Amino acid sequence: MKTLIIVVHPHITKSVINKRWVEELLKYPEKYTVHLLQENYPEGNIDVLAEQRLVEKYDKIVFQFPFYWFNCPALLKQWFDEVLTHGWAYGSESGYRMEGKKIALAISLGVNEKDLNETGKYKYTLKELTQPFELTFEYIKVKLQDPFAFYGIEHNISESHLALGVKSYLEFLDKF
Repeated sequence: MKTLIIVVHPHITKSVINKRWVEELLKYPEKYTVHLLQENYPEGNIDVLAEQRLVEKYDKIVFQFPFYWFNCPALLKQWFDEVLTHGWAYGSESGYRMEGKKIALAISLGVNEKDLNETGKYKYTLKELTQPFELTFEYIKVKLQDPFAFYGIEHNISESHLALGVKSYLEFLDKF
């Protein structure tokens, strides 16, 4: 079964790694459906029913985004707020339409992994920083997998580090 990759990046054309990941994923249409939220909703007017219908078609869903300001892009938060509605995603007999689906986060970070711990520059681990996602997904009864995180993304990223990011992401998805 194909995996739905929901990509949220406010500046995907200027992206370093997320754009490269998308380019690579598009080479495998038999394995992945790439859904670019910013491209589909440039004004932020999400078609909730269309998104719900799309999600219902897949058993595996990955949310791919850059992690900046220690959170996800605003459009992804809006997507959660508007798409994960009462009676569909939770809270009624007909709710929990995502129950049992496998979900993962694929996150690119500009910081170094060593800086995300209690003695590091940012004091918290990525697991701690992503706990709101974990709670959200637990609430709607999906099976959250460990996230894929690729660190050290910079504008002057080396080609070898970029290639490692692509290779690592594809390996993660193959095991997902």
